[in-house]
Amino acid sequence: MAGSSFISAVTKRLDGKVALITGGASGIGEITARVFAHHGAKVVIADINDALGHSVCDSLGQDTASFIHCDVTAESQIKAAAAEAISVYGKLDIMFNNAGIVDPKKSRIIDNEKVDFDRVLAVNVTGVFLGVKHAAQAMIPTRRGCIINTASMSSGVSGAASHAYTCAKHAVLGLTRNAAVELGQFGIRVNCLSPYACVTPLATKFVGLGPAELEATMDSLSNLKGLTLKAEDVANAALFLASDEARYVSGHNLFIDGGLSIVNPSFNMFQYPPEEA
Repeated sequence: MAGSSFISAVTKRLDGKVALITGGASGIGEITARVFAHHGAKVVIADINDALGHSVCDSLGQDTASFIHCDVTAESQIKAAAAEAISVYGKLDIMFNNAGIVDPKKSRIIDNEKVDFDRVLAVNVTGVFLGVKHAAQAMIPTRRGCIINTASMSSGVSGAASHAYTCAKHAVLGLTRNAAVELGQFGIRVNCLSPYACVTPLATKFVGLGPAELEATMDSLSNLKGLTLKAEDVANAALFLASDEARYVSGHNLFIDGGLSIVNPSFNMFQYPPEEA
């Protein structure tokens, strides 16, 4: 079970809200489920990993969280997950389309396989589309709601991930903006998060490094020194977008990258001598 030291002791910002989180059994999804629950939300965790999903729910408590098996590429299962939230808690206020996968790390496009490309797009794009669709169906009648999609720094920066993953995250951004335009007329906000790499099962699998090695590598490449991106930083960004503090934020792509995406380090314009840094 993840620790709770990262959860700040502030007013509950999601009190009375109901959230559905895909990919909520581990990584960013799990930490977000814990943050949302701490801030007063009822949480439905949707994931293909039943054992981990039930474990997270047990740790949060039966009055706070429930689990449903969900493959986001299967529309019937996404529909059932949204229905579960309404059946158990009476409504759906927040949809966090967070489930995602990576393909094998192959830098040359000629080595990439179509089956891997199709699978990444099925989960990372079609899965998000289905999540937005069925969240919207639940939210339109109430004329309110918040949909958050997990994109990536790769939604705006090239050469940081595989072709399939980069294509998928660009598509998530486009879908987010399109949905924000359509659903705004019903009072529904749609945004996405674009984090830099942090230590999660997804990231360690892609780069083939252990947690400590991955963190050291990411720190060496980062722009904002003295800090390391954690899954809870992404969860807290999701908390902001889900809360009423972001009530007029829609169609936004929130980068959580310490400024890395805005700089080309090859210019070296602001490099201080080591003794002054």
